[in-house]
Amino acid sequence: MSSHQKSKLEIRQRRIFSEEFKRQKTQQIVEKKVTVSDVSELYGITKMTVYRWLYRYSPHHQKGTIQVVQMESEEHKTKRLLQKVAELERVVGQKQLHIDYLEKLIEVGGQELKIDLKKTFSGPPSNGSASTETNTPGK
Repeated sequence: MSSHQKSKLEIRQRRIFSEEFKRQKTQQIVEKKVTVSDVSELYGITKMTVYRWLYRYSPHHQKGTIQVVQMESEEHKTKRLLQKVAELERVVGQKQLHIDYLEKLIEVGGQELKIDLKKTFSGPPSNGSASTETNTPGK
């Protein structure tokens, strides 16, 4: 047995939960206040153990069935996130319109002034020592 496996076994101690605790957690799952995964993770027990509690303490669950729960809070969270996505898409659309407008304005201004306002010419990069008078309009 490796030291990693041994340390896992040493950490995991046998715990006994009261019948009242099991009934309470089962009731919370049935009422969709928590999920099987929530109980499993929170108390460090396997999902199979939680399902055993459900089969034993809930009249609504038969052995072999799996409870799939979408909590109401998750539904609200999903709706809120979808609304946020729609809002962000709207903002991106507005920003794109603004960008398109500014690009057209630069294009028209460049045509009117007969200069390249975008500076898209493909010359060698400046080392900073050249005179800037050649690029200044009107000179």
